[in-house]
Amino acid sequence: MAPLRQRMIDDMRMPNLSTNTQDAYVRVVAMFAKHFHRSPDQLGLDHVREYLLLPIRRKVAWSTYNVARCALHFFYRVTLKTDWSPGEIVCAKPPKRLPVILSRFEVHRLLAGAGRIKTRAMLTTIYATGVRVSELVGLKVADIDRQRMTIRVREGKGRKDRYVMLSEKLLGVLREYWCAHRPADWLFPGDDPGQPLTRRAVLTSCRAAAERVGLTKPVTPHTLRQAFATHLLEDGVDLRTIQALLGHRSTGTGIAQSARPRPARPGWSDRRPTCSQSSTSTSCSPCPTRSARWPCRTHGWCTGR
Repeated sequence: MAPLRQRMIDDMRMPNLSTNTQDAYVRVVAMFAKHFHRSPDQLGLDHVREYLLLPIRRKVAWSTYNVARCALHFFYRVTLKTDWSPGEIVCAKPPKRLPVILSRFEVHRLLAGAGRIKTRAMLTTIYATGVRVSELVGLKVADIDRQRMTIRVREGKGRKDRYVMLSEKLLGVLREYWCAHRPADWLFPGDDPGQPLTRRAVLTSCRAAAERVGLTKPVTPHTLRQAFATHLLEDGVDLRTIQALLGHRSTGTGIAQSARPRPARPGWSDRRPTCSQSSTSTSCSPCPTRSARWPCRTHGWCTGR
């Protein structure tokens, strides 16, 4: 198994798959071999089919099934060069469920009952920026830009960098946290100051805070990320802007369907107003929406004055 394991890891490194994907794929193949007590190169697609039926019978999440299927597909198609037709053992179509959304009052209760300042800083960062847990634990002190009021997210999902907004309230919480703990490199270090906090530790702290304040809804760090997006949508921010803040390739329907429309605030009826200039014009001189914080639909970020 050792040569095959190393060969599979090398095959995953060449397309630059993420570390989490590599770990998940190697773990699936190792469990596959352990289940049949044989080396995986001595097993065929019939064994794959039999193995993938196990999570279905156990009624585990369909995402778990799809990860196992993709890992074995990669191993046989890429590492072993085995013929695997596209229509054979396809990925499952998971059910589309609406996310559990916390109200603003519930989010306030959760953050107020977080206990330690480090836990409150972590949960506040997720809710105020919409970052993923993997992106949160990867933040460094140098990523906080107080001059531009932004936070740099390094190698998010898909290995893409992006900037997220840094509000005054979040900056105050992070300043209080920094004065108490003085992190040097990682913004949220683990027990070893040279290593970041684990995702499981963030999840444990989040669930403990929810239990402490008596929230009945299931709460995870991802719940705060969904609340961030939904509350922005309810406040009139357009989906395209939310998509960019979340680092999504496309806008999901879950957030749009779970949002509760709110009365329009003064000046918020249209965050991206249409410029009165013709769309064929090459510039705005001046564009009536030039002073707005959001681009106009016709000319994007207008440069004319």
